Amino acid sequence: MTAPTKISTAAADGRSLHMLGRAGETLAVVGTARDDGSLQLCVLRGSDVIAEASLRAGPTEGDALLELTRPDGAHPADAEIVAALAEAAFQRVTHAERLLLPGWTGRPALAGLSAETWIEPGTERPHAVVLRHEFYQLPLLWRHQAAHAAYPLVRSRIGPEGRLPPLRPAQPSGLMYQRWVPHLDGTLSLRAIDRRRDLKLFHGWMNQPRVAFFWELAQSEAELDRYLADQEADPHLFGVIGSFNDEPVGYFEFYWALEDRLGPHYDAEDFDRGWHGLIGNARHLGRPKTLAWFRSLTHYLFLDEPRTRRIVGEPRASHHKMLSYCADVAYDKVKEFDFPHKRAALVCCERERFFREVVL
Repeated sequence: MTAPTKISTAAADGRSLHMLGRAGETLAVVGTARDDGSLQLCVLRGSDVIAEASLRAGPTEGDALLELTRPDGAHPADAEIVAALAEAAFQRVTHAERLLLPGWTGRPALAGLSAETWIEPGTERPHAVVLRHEFYQLPLLWRHQAAHAAYPLVRSRIGPEGRLPPLRPAQPSGLMYQRWVPHLDGTLSLRAIDRRRDLKLFHGWMNQPRVAFFWELAQSEAELDRYLADQEADPHLFGVIGSFNDEPVGYFEFYWALEDRLGPHYDAEDFDRGWHGLIGNARHLGRPKTLAWFRSLTHYLFLDEPRTRRIVGEPRASHHKMLSYCADVAYDKVKEFDFPHKRAALVCCERERFFREVVL
């Protein structure tokens, strides 16, 4: 048995996680160091403590032990609250591959969070097990369901030879994704672009020289309005605004790779996704935030469609900085190929590798 690693209690008096719960209420998880080396986690709704947990090292290096209670001594009965505590634990213990929850086997609040049980040696006490690589594939905390209408499904414009074009969901609206990033002390969020509300912002970003070099969309507001209108009518892609602590930071386009210009250049599957992006707000440039966007965008796309096994991209083959970001977030460079306007690199991120190797 490997010796456990101690729980880090650095900066434990700060907030570990923010999340948006039911009806837009904000929940926060706050950590406080204890003398025994453990960390007390409290879930706050405003100033009210609604759940508590003790986080300590587990029996092996890849484990952490999370004992959950409420102020009245009972277990919390809400899956979102349990998930918020689990995320705070994984954020604090970045080496942990699984959380052990004593006494939680079979409890309703763990529905969908835990499918395994671990028996503590010497006590025969069963612990529920939450695996990191499975936990982050659940949409419970981060993907906002209200943004995604299940119907109607619409046909894309093109499809594989000999088959109808795939059915795609309608474009989302409003807030789509939100995630607290501890090392940035802030929240990244994605919302669907609103052509009427965001045109001026979009125009300003596209006409920045450093953006125009890659996007080639340094056009008038009227021309860019038509660009966004065409996008609204295209089932295979949609645009989003990314914000940091509610301040607009960048623009991103998500697409189904099979129907995109990239599709013919590799063996595309029906649910492969891809994205393009730019940081238009220069105050938010820099490697730490850019890597956080790479992780969050990839995370969202895997959450959005559980059948998506790969996220792909086609940056310029000469864009070495972009390729270095890709490598840091589990995107492999597969090959180089030619588009009419550039020499491109095909990059690919596999679902299994992303959730096993990338720490969110």
